[in-house]
Amino acid sequence: MAIETESILVVFIMFISLFCTFIYYKTRVHCTCKICHAYVTSSWSLEFNNLCDWYTHLLKNSPTNTIHIHVLHNTITSNHQNVEYMLKTRFENFPKGKAFSAILGDFLGRGIFNVDGDSWRFQRKMARLELGKTSMKSHAFEVVKDEIDHRLIPLISSFSRKEQGVLDFQDVFRRFSFDVMCKFSFGYDPKCLDMSLPMSELALAFDLASQLSAKRAMTPTPLVWKIKRLFNVGSEKRLHESIKAVNKFAQEVIRQRNKVGPCSNHEDLLSRFMATTKDPTYLRDIVISFLLAGRDTLTSSLTGLFWLLAQQPEIVAAIRTEADLTVTQQEAVTSFQQLHELHYLQAVVYEGMRLLPPIQFNSKFCQQDDTLPDGTFVKKGMRVTYHSYAMGRMETIWGSDCLVFKPERWLKDGVFYQETPFKYPVFQGGYRMCLGKEMSLVEIKSVILCLVQRFDMELASPPGRTPRFSPGLTATFTGGLRLRVRERGGHASLAQSKPHVSGTS
Repeated sequence: MAIETESILVVFIMFISLFCTFIYYKTRVHCTCKICHAYVTSSWSLEFNNLCDWYTHLLKNSPTNTIHIHVLHNTITSNHQNVEYMLKTRFENFPKGKAFSAILGDFLGRGIFNVDGDSWRFQRKMARLELGKTSMKSHAFEVVKDEIDHRLIPLISSFSRKEQGVLDFQDVFRRFSFDVMCKFSFGYDPKCLDMSLPMSELALAFDLASQLSAKRAMTPTPLVWKIKRLFNVGSEKRLHESIKAVNKFAQEVIRQRNKVGPCSNHEDLLSRFMATTKDPTYLRDIVISFLLAGRDTLTSSLTGLFWLLAQQPEIVAAIRTEADLTVTQQEAVTSFQQLHELHYLQAVVYEGMRLLPPIQFNSKFCQQDDTLPDGTFVKKGMRVTYHSYAMGRMETIWGSDCLVFKPERWLKDGVFYQETPFKYPVFQGGYRMCLGKEMSLVEIKSVILCLVQRFDMELASPPGRTPRFSPGLTATFTGGLRLRVRERGGHASLAQSKPHVSGTS
C-alpha cells in the first residue's frame, strides 16, 4: 500500500513538473534570434563539444565581446572592462542574488559563498583574519605535505609498477583534495586516498549533495525542483538525505570540539572559527562552504593542469630543470620560500588555469538598471555572467597565440609577472578576490612539483582539441583523466633523500 501511494505521488509530481515546464515555456521570453534558437534546439552541439566552447565562439565574434541569451535573461561577457565594472566599480549593484542563493541554500546554508551584504562582509573579515595567519598557512602546508608523502606518491608509485600503469587522475585528485580539505576544515581524516581507494560515506554524501544542488540550475524553471522538494521525492529526496548525512557529521564534530573547549590545540579551520562564534548552524555553513570550494576547485585545477602537462614534455622538463637549480637540499630553506622562488612553475599554474579555469563562469544579478562600459544596457533583475573560460581564449586579451599553452607569457626576465585580475578572473577580483588563493597555489604547485620530479605521465588515449566537460559547479572531465604513469629511473628514492618541502614558515 505504501509503495502504491509513493508511486501515485511520483506520477503526480511528474505531472505538476511537466505542467510548470509548459507554463514556463509559454510565458518565458520567446526569441527567434539565431543564438536563442541554437540554445533552445541544442543545435550548437553539432559543431561544438561543450557549451563553453560555443559561448567562446560567440563572444569572440561579438564586436563588444558581449552576447545576450534572451531566453535565459542572461547577458554574457568576456570584456575585461565589464568584469572590472561588475566586481569593483559597481560591485554593490551586482550581487550573487537570491536566485543563486536559493539553488545552493539547502547545502551551503548562509555560508560565505552563498550570501551577500552584511553577512558576507562579516564572514569575509573573519575568514581573512584566520586564513592570513602564518600559522594557518603552515598548518595547511603540513596537511598537504603529509597527504602527498604518505598517500599520493605511494599510490601512484604502486600503479606505475603495473603492466598498463593507467590511473584515473581526476578520481585520484578528487580523493586527495577531499582528504586535504577535510583535515584542513574539520581536523578529520576520511582516508579516501588509502591504497585500497575506499570512499567514505561522508565523501559519497558530499559528492551527491554537490551534484544534485548543481542540477537544480538545469531545470527549465525553479518551480520544478521546489515542488519536488516540497513533496520530498526524486532527486530532492536524495539531496535531502545526503545533506542530512553531511549535517550529522558536521554537528558531531562541532559537538566534540565544544566538549574539548577553547584550550584545545586544534589547528583546523573549524576550531579557529569557534573562537569567534559558538553558533553551530553558522559554523556548519561556513566550514562546509570552504570544504566545497576548496575540494572542487583544487580537483578541477589539478586535472586540467595534468591534462595539459601530459601533452607537453618540454614544459615538464623545464619545471624539473628549474626545481633542480632552485630547490636545494639545504635543511634551512622553508617550503614557502622554495615554492616562491619557482617562477616558471608559478607561470605554468597560471597558464594552465587560463586555458582550463576550475570555474568556467560566474554570474551576478543586476539590482538596478545599469549600463556596462561597452555600452550594453542591463535591466534590473537581469543575470550578468562573466565567462573566465572564454576570456582565456580572447585574442584581444592574450594575443594571436591565445590557444597555445605558453607559460613564458607570464614571465619578464625570468620573473613571474601577474596580469590584472579583471583580465584573468580565475580567482575573481575586486572585493570578492579569493581568500584561499595563496593556499590553493601552494597546494597545486606542491602536487605538480612532487609528481613531475618522480613520474613520467602521458595520456592513455589520444587527446581531443579540448576535453569534454560534464555539467557541475566546477569543470569536470567527462570520463575522467586517464594517464599512463611510469616511475622515473634514478628518482625512486627522491622522496627519502630530499624532502619535497619543509613544513615551517
